[in-house]
Amino acid sequence: MKQIFSAGALALAALAAPAAHAVQVVVGEVCPLSGLEANQGRAYGAGMQLYFDTVNKAGGANGHTFSLVRKDDRGLPEETVAATRKMMTEEKPMVLAGFFGNSNIEDLVASGVLEKEKIPLIGYRVTQIRPETPYLYTVRAGLQDELDKFTEHIATVGIKRIGLFYEDGPGAAALITAAEAAAKKANLTLVAKASYPARTVQVAKAVETMTKSAPQAIFMVATGAAAAGFIENYGRGGAQLFAHSGVDIEQLTKRLAEEQMQGVSIAQVTPNPYKISNKLSKEFQDAVAAKKDLEVPVSYAMMEGFITAKVIVEAVRRQGTKPSREGTVSALAAMDRFDMGGYSVGYKPNSRMGSKFVELSIISGTGKIRQ
Repeated sequence: MKQIFSAGALALAALAAPAAHAVQVVVGEVCPLSGLEANQGRAYGAGMQLYFDTVNKAGGANGHTFSLVRKDDRGLPEETVAATRKMMTEEKPMVLAGFFGNSNIEDLVASGVLEKEKIPLIGYRVTQIRPETPYLYTVRAGLQDELDKFTEHIATVGIKRIGLFYEDGPGAAALITAAEAAAKKANLTLVAKASYPARTVQVAKAVETMTKSAPQAIFMVATGAAAAGFIENYGRGGAQLFAHSGVDIEQLTKRLAEEQMQGVSIAQVTPNPYKISNKLSKEFQDAVAAKKDLEVPVSYAMMEGFITAKVIVEAVRRQGTKPSREGTVSALAAMDRFDMGGYSVGYKPNSRMGSKFVELSIISGTGKIRQ
């Protein structure tokens, strides 16, 4: 009797080629598992675990299996660094992944942990324009790409006056400069800039600034919690609202009514996790269906975690029988274009921004995402 295998099954069979000295690859995630951004932190980890479970069940990558270790930093930078150091001593991860927060990443880099341990951090979420940094790799488009997409789009619908709502902090100046450049390129005017204190939802002053300046569109480079607070307080203030990719619809629905969210656009940097549109999204949906009890609802953050896990597994696979931290860095530097089926991630020796994929989605009257 002839057997028929799916493309996904064949790919996993290739990953599972036996290795004489198979190891367990420990992946360490330090992120908010409690606090304002807990939902996204948990979703990101759940996405990674989905793919690791699939690969492990199929026999691993060259026989190597994957274990995800997670620690809660509550969104606090000092706890990010402390928990990462503790993880290095106790769990000894080969790779770090799924970290969150501007100051969290800044402090981690400044601490020298990544450089000292020669360990890559693959996949992180920030609301700032970050410089190229050794050992730090994204699996998504950068904020500059989102700004360009936002300004290009609104320039086509007759909007001329825009506002920027953002988290204050060390990366704010670079963000403002990038927003002004993107606006100028699209013949737009940045008429209002309003920030809120980092790691808070204190948005009242920002709402007041935007109301007085009356921009036609506002780009929100904020956490999901702060964006929800802004939308709630701004109400029908007159501007069309756009949010960067870190704003998750699952988090918005926890606080806002459907009529409050209607018409808000969100920049997305991964394929839609709610529908099957390509090979990657089909693989993701199959993994979700095979999971009996998801930790949190399906979301874009979960899809991003799934993609991060695929990059990690691919980097390990390319090393053969003896994966290591240094080997993973070398494998990433040589990963010019890793095609997952409708979504590609690639790096070069001096470029660690993994993707340029950005599309705009809009929240419908029923509180659902539509492209």
